[in-house]
Amino acid sequence: MRGAGFTRARFITGFLAVPVLLYLIYVISPYAQAFYIAMTNWRGVSADPRFVGLENFQRLLGDGTFWTAVGHNGLLLVLLPLLTIAIALFFAFLLNAGGTGGGVSGIWGSRFYRVVFFFPQVLAVAIVAVLFQQVFRPDRSGMLNGPLVALGLEPVGFLSNPDVAFWSILGVLVWQAVGFYVVLFSAGMASIPREMYEAAQIDGAGRVQLFARVTLPLLWDTVQVGLIYLGIAALDVFAIVWVMTAEHGGPDHSTTVMAAEIYRNAFQYFKFGYASAMGVVLFFFTVAFAVLAMRLSRRERIEF
Repeated sequence: MRGAGFTRARFITGFLAVPVLLYLIYVISPYAQAFYIAMTNWRGVSADPRFVGLENFQRLLGDGTFWTAVGHNGLLLVLLPLLTIAIALFFAFLLNAGGTGGGVSGIWGSRFYRVVFFFPQVLAVAIVAVLFQQVFRPDRSGMLNGPLVALGLEPVGFLSNPDVAFWSILGVLVWQAVGFYVVLFSAGMASIPREMYEAAQIDGAGRVQLFARVTLPLLWDTVQVGLIYLGIAALDVFAIVWVMTAEHGGPDHSTTVMAAEIYRNAFQYFKFGYASAMGVVLFFFTVAFAVLAMRLSRRERIEF
């Protein structure tokens, strides 16, 4: 028996050794290198960067542009998950239980609408950014400003007005993300037994009560996953901001985010050590958010 257990342990270890080794090489090792580079003055060209300790992190404390970017990421961290999940839950509930016929059924054409909602997910992020550059054009050729100009109204500077640009970016991010979560939540709702909805309807529950008392509690685990993924996405926003906005985060840093400042400092200013320090801060923000979100949303699992 001991020999069989030893053989089984060797067998399992043999299977785990290669994945663990690959993880150490391609995940842990780059993180360790980034932490080291963050404590140097490396500019990307010298073979032996000078070690400066925590000097880069001290500089970050007085970097107003970086903290502006942190504030934008923080705002996205709150608004992007809440708006995306609220809209996705609304549409997913309509697709699965919003029909007007008898019983509990989705609206007519729900399968077609799932494809339509999911369509933004098949587009590359850069394509989405270029597409909305045209939508937000500040003249009559813009999809939104064109009707305003035709009516004799002043066009809106969606990407040129510092007071509007950030909210325009947020709208694009929600538009891009919501379709995936509509499909995800629809799949979760489809697994809820129809008998539970029918029993609630017999007890006199309306559509709002069905959603609040049946759908949402049974879908909470999926919603929790969505919150974490969207929170991480909010901290990792880069391509939309970099491609869409003037000055890659403008105007006047009104849309800049941490990832954009990391890229700018590394590949425009060649301050790789300083950029790595920003990356380390972003890493700890992301890990802290994921751990906090999982702890706050932990609850008893509902079985059915």
